[in-house]
Amino acid sequence: MNIKKRQVLKHAQQLFVEKGIMATSIQDILTKANISKGTFYNYFPSKNECLKAILILGDETTYIRRQELLIGKSKQDRAVLTEQIAVRLQINADHNLLPLIEAIFHSEDVELSLFAKNLHLKEVRWLADRFIEVYGEDARLYAIDCSVLFTGMLQHALFFRKKSIAQKIDLIQLIDYLVRRMDKIFPSLVGQEQPLFNDELFDLMFSQENEETNLKLQLLENLATLQQQIKQDKTSTDCEYIAFLLDEIKVETPRLQLLKAITQSFRAAYKETAYEQIAFTIASEIWLFIQHEERA
Repeated sequence: MNIKKRQVLKHAQQLFVEKGIMATSIQDILTKANISKGTFYNYFPSKNECLKAILILGDETTYIRRQELLIGKSKQDRAVLTEQIAVRLQINADHNLLPLIEAIFHSEDVELSLFAKNLHLKEVRWLADRFIEVYGEDARLYAIDCSVLFTGMLQHALFFRKKSIAQKIDLIQLIDYLVRRMDKIFPSLVGQEQPLFNDELFDLMFSQENEETNLKLQLLENLATLQQQIKQDKTSTDCEYIAFLLDEIKVETPRLQLLKAITQSFRAAYKETAYEQIAFTIASEIWLFIQHEERA
């Protein structure tokens, strides 16, 4: 995503929050962003796609930060899980995404409503995956139940935290409290209770439908394109990280721990350059590749 496109998203988001999604027209966005209609449609096929792009960017940012928190840490570390859960809330707050999410979740626009619900489903699935990593394979059958329970408890706890005047509760403290409740709930379920959601729903939510795509080839192609672009621009920007990533991802058994460390450095190397957004997208793809390799 280039800088101009990101600026358009920023202006559009301000309008969506200030005026409301339905009340904001494409012309409003054109005027505020000072762009032509042709430029807008070159970036986004419709206003809905512009709105989706805002939320997808927040989702990708959340994913990358969560993966980086795991570097050098155990997946069973409850403190890391707590920080990862907090990332989503912090990004929603920092980028003022919550009003948009709530608006489209309850929207009469079927397309937008479904999109918001799928984002929510993705978050439930991520948390269930993490519960399995933290509590072990014995917890798998109940992971989605507990993910749903945890999400509900967190939403209500945040509501009362916001309304509380006498007692201000730190976000990490709140999430840690709820994670410790899971320490009690999982053992009480394993081998004693039937899961609330049946196996068919569980299998559906944990299906690997997106992993059949050739992520490796796509990733190598994007890295090579970035490398070529930097060389064509004849800038002083270093391609050392790109060269390493290309070589490492090509091998039959990539060194995943090394890839994790290098990916973080790769993203940082292009911060505040013309290639920042391209590097950001590639970093997200690398984390997906790593996750796929770990599950294989």
